[in-house]
Amino acid sequence: MPKQLEKVYDPKQVEDKTYRFWEEGRYFHAEPNPEKKPYTIVIPPPNITGKLHMGHALDETLQDILIRWRRMQGYETLWLPGTDHASIATEAKIVEAMRQEGVTKEDLGREGFLKRAWAWKKEYGGHIIDQLKKLGSSCDWERERFTLDEGCSRAVREVFVNLYEKGLIYRGERIINWCPHCKSTISDIEVEYDEKDGFFWHINYPIVGTDEVLEIATTRPETLLGDTAVAVHPDDERYKHLVGKKVLLPIVGKEIPIIADEYVEMDFGTGVVKITPAHDPNDFEVGLRHDLPVVNVMNDDATINEHGGRYEGMTREECRKAIVADLEAGGYLKSVEPYKHNVGGCYRCGSAIEPRVSKQWFVRMEPLAKPAIEAVRRGDTKFVPERFDKIYFNWLENIKDWCISRQLWWGHRIPAWYCPDCGEMVVSKEDPDACPKCGGKHLVQDPDTLDTWFSSALWPFSTLGWPDETPELKYFYPTNTLVTGYDIIFFWVARMIFSGLEHMGEVPFDTVLIHGLVRDAQGRKMSKSLGNGIDPLEVIDKYGADALRFTLATGNAPGNDMRFSDEKVNASRNFANKVWNASRFVLMNLSDGLTDVSLPGTLAVEDRWILTKYNALVREVTENLEKFELGLAVQKLYDFIWDVLCDWYIELCKSRLQAGGEASLAAQRVLVYVLGGTLKLLHPFMPFITEEIWQALPHEGESVMVSDWPVYDEALNFAADERDFEKVMQAIRAIRVRRGEMNVPPSKKTHLYIATGEAEVFRQGIPFFQRLAFASDVEIGERFAPEGAVQVVTEAARIFIPMDELVDREKELARLGREKAACEKDLAALSGKLMNPGFVEKAPANVVEAERQRLQKVRERLAKIEESLSAFS
Repeated sequence: MPKQLEKVYDPKQVEDKTYRFWEEGRYFHAEPNPEKKPYTIVIPPPNITGKLHMGHALDETLQDILIRWRRMQGYETLWLPGTDHASIATEAKIVEAMRQEGVTKEDLGREGFLKRAWAWKKEYGGHIIDQLKKLGSSCDWERERFTLDEGCSRAVREVFVNLYEKGLIYRGERIINWCPHCKSTISDIEVEYDEKDGFFWHINYPIVGTDEVLEIATTRPETLLGDTAVAVHPDDERYKHLVGKKVLLPIVGKEIPIIADEYVEMDFGTGVVKITPAHDPNDFEVGLRHDLPVVNVMNDDATINEHGGRYEGMTREECRKAIVADLEAGGYLKSVEPYKHNVGGCYRCGSAIEPRVSKQWFVRMEPLAKPAIEAVRRGDTKFVPERFDKIYFNWLENIKDWCISRQLWWGHRIPAWYCPDCGEMVVSKEDPDACPKCGGKHLVQDPDTLDTWFSSALWPFSTLGWPDETPELKYFYPTNTLVTGYDIIFFWVARMIFSGLEHMGEVPFDTVLIHGLVRDAQGRKMSKSLGNGIDPLEVIDKYGADALRFTLATGNAPGNDMRFSDEKVNASRNFANKVWNASRFVLMNLSDGLTDVSLPGTLAVEDRWILTKYNALVREVTENLEKFELGLAVQKLYDFIWDVLCDWYIELCKSRLQAGGEASLAAQRVLVYVLGGTLKLLHPFMPFITEEIWQALPHEGESVMVSDWPVYDEALNFAADERDFEKVMQAIRAIRVRRGEMNVPPSKKTHLYIATGEAEVFRQGIPFFQRLAFASDVEIGERFAPEGAVQVVTEAARIFIPMDELVDREKELARLGREKAACEKDLAALSGKLMNPGFVEKAPANVVEAERQRLQKVRERLAKIEESLSAFS
């Protein structure tokens, strides 16, 4: 007796057990194999502080679909997993835990703090990996990496020193994003902008030696303490005569020059801007062009420093209030104008970012960006959808040098040492013992760490053993597909491409598959502030991982956002149950000892129809996956399984299965062939349920995940039979619809008279008309014209059903008459209402429109009733 499935599919009884089976079989593991083509995906490493959210779930589901598909196609597939140390986020979590204990970083010292950080990582850092396993991710966990592990750390040092020696890394003073709470620089991606209410303060700067003033508007009056010039456009006729003169800096009393620079917009405001090189990135560039002094007026905590005079020690906010009051008292404040503007905040703590000049480490980007632009233009790496390469090009073509130093302890420490004896700086791959210049032994390592993106930019090759020429690096690099969201194209994707070209001489991947965001049912972005986030683990617990995965794949189109709702995931669970119940029926109808599941030599017409449909499905799903049209592939699988296999073919087979003998065995073999192949096609999307069913079916091999992917077979293309059988099916559908409209119960059998020029085609369908169209007898000919019959018309036939066999004529006429009278009454009431000007003009537009729609529905219903009545005449 074939293995039987439980009556009800319970994901909780299947998923963990199945995942252990896969891991114990080492089916996820990959090794360099010269007899196979490699297919590689490196996972976008989630932060060790992270918890699985819907964005992760979508990202990992798409990757797993591609990996499982390619694995079944015979590729040596490596899905390389790992996590990111996430400098700022991790350090913030640890510092907060210490704060609650009354301990600071300084109390522990750097070594003590790092010891505690590693202990935290050991305890909590693997949680998200466990969550990815719950989703069914088939990563090669034996190759799991961490951006701070020994190998990745060695790669980071190698890259830093190589770039430094080429002059592509330097230390200098430039404008950076500074978080006064975290007391560190942060990258552009870590700045979140919110529109806030603010003001434009219009301030008069007196022109030295005249009675004139220049009006300047600013949203940050406290920064005037660091002004070192005011600027106008060189072509602005209003101010040309003033260029070269000086203004008196209000309150401060310092004279600063009036300069001309094309940065100034003549049509914005007064056409005059204050230049504060130390606290604005654009002003900094102006300052470089004009050799202006750079006056930083703030401490690391954003309080005013010694350059602020009497405002020293105040916070930014306190200083702003004091300066505005003093400007007003001194007669410098002309007006105050309400103004909405974007204010940057730290993504971790929310503090307002302070642009400020600071001595930091930078990567010189222009020489790295140029080959990265050319590589994508050549097509070495392509974006799917292609439109996203515009974001990539725009960022790289307008790129600025990259600030890579962070004032944190958790991370890759910058491999630079300073000699206090002679001032020499040493950059080295190995820790130096002595100063190479003076021989001093008191070298001090730079306290800063590297931006987390610096190490993750090396991810596609550092994880494969670089800088060593490992077999894995040689075989699996370049990788194939990077799957990620559009929000980090410039922060991570671009950096991996220029890093791969610089250090490996090749792009790191051939395709970047961009997906959108998972939004809530109302189309809103999921966020803590809205409280509309959905925990994937809760969804898995309630519906199962397969239902979640199927939901995330359904309707998914590259680059487009998608909406998530309970209704959608419940529909996916219902689909899983449909697959389970259909498979259970097949298994219950298999003969004991059935081992030959090859296709029989003689195929019934319905067999040839289903095999043609299945064969087309194989071709189309494979083509969709090749084009990354995962949403289209999953929709075709859904339609085939639900409509073609379950609702039609299994129903068509039932009489043969019950008949026994060769006819039954042939039907069983076709069922197992089609169901087994369909489960393979479905496996990348719903791995757990397909494995459980496949193990119960007669099969070859250990697991569906390492079975052969189905391929299109021209020998199974019975196109003519398919077209003929579709004509029979179309007639059956039409009959069932008409009987439904007339409320005829399935138990009521009737004669069918089929008038058609394709009599032989329809004779093959007689058993199906009897079973599925509730026919007691079927007559087929070229002409029929029975009196008092209901007529059903299809493209290939006219079907006549005796009216008296369908319904009690008098009762049906009476029922239809009552329905017609009710409709006519509704029609009169609604028409009168909508012809009343008082209602149409005074009622809300949506109410009037709703009534018009009701009227249209009543008219349609009345037309159907009259059509039914005419059938009796």
